[in-house]
Amino acid sequence: MSRRRFFVDPPRAGLSELRGEEARHLTRVLRVEPGQKFEVSDNRSVYLAEIAEASGERVIFRILEPIDSPSAPVQITLCAALVKFDRFEWTVEKATELGVDRILPVEAARTEKGLFDASRKRSERWQRIARESAQQSRRVHLPEILPAVRLPAALAIQAAYRYFLDEATAPPLRSVLPAGRNNTDTVALLIGPEGGWTDTERSQASAAGWTAASLGPTILRAETAAVAALSVIVSTWI
Repeated sequence: MSRRRFFVDPPRAGLSELRGEEARHLTRVLRVEPGQKFEVSDNRSVYLAEIAEASGERVIFRILEPIDSPSAPVQITLCAALVKFDRFEWTVEKATELGVDRILPVEAARTEKGLFDASRKRSERWQRIARESAQQSRRVHLPEILPAVRLPAALAIQAAYRYFLDEATAPPLRSVLPAGRNNTDTVALLIGPEGGWTDTERSQASAAGWTAASLGPTILRAETAAVAALSVIVSTWI
């Protein structure tokens, strides 16, 4: 059985600390004791560690040895149009499991009113969801959750390959992915809101150099489209 993984502060003098809710879970629910072994990441490297001290909201890990971890096959920025927050949270969780490096919430023309302003109060919750998902999926790095922007700012995001999903007449996503690939490649993926893009937004994306792509003839929910497209991209780069 795989050991559980936690994100911790960078090690100092061979020790690393975990505080707050996760530490409370370890001490009060799992009732950890000194000597128990876990995996920890300082958001750069992964280590095998053992509990040195555990009480209340503070757990101290003693670093034992580094653990080799595979590199991500590709670096992905997910630019996801804001949808109702329960579904956007699901997107954050699943995108983290699929290995995205950054998640950028985007306001589009058909984004429901009020979501852009309300997103400012959700950032901390989204970061917590991403952290829990990253630990569950045994990632080395936490994804970055960026502040929400409007579409023109999202279109200025730089990456070697930039794709926006469109159910109109776009070619299949897999057909527009590059033939030559390596794990230093950067990809930006733009997912539209419920109701899709306006013609003006399509023109803006094309003019900014983004490549239109589709996931087939059926109309998918925004969060389904995000997971499906990310799966295609990640599996293609593996």
